[in-house]
Amino acid sequence: MSAERQEPTGAATEAEERDPRRGDRPEDELIMHLERDQLVRETSRPVRRAALSTRAAAALWTLRVFVVIVGAMVIYTFIDQLR
Repeated sequence: MSAERQEPTGAATEAEERDPRRGDRPEDELIMHLERDQLVRETSRPVRRAALSTRAAAALWTLRVFVVIVGAMVIYTFIDQLR
């Protein structure tokens, strides 16, 4: 019996090429060769805050308030159902 190997379709190879999780990006190759302490130092460096427009900042604050309100509603409903 001979086992034939099937080649992946064109769509699959294109998806693999665009996959950012693949390890063949130049920055990944550099990180791969770092020693453990160097890797920890580089990955624990803080990242600057993103510069957001006033509209985006307002949308994020609205989302935060919405999440708090919905969370309070869920907690209230849970406690009310215990009785």
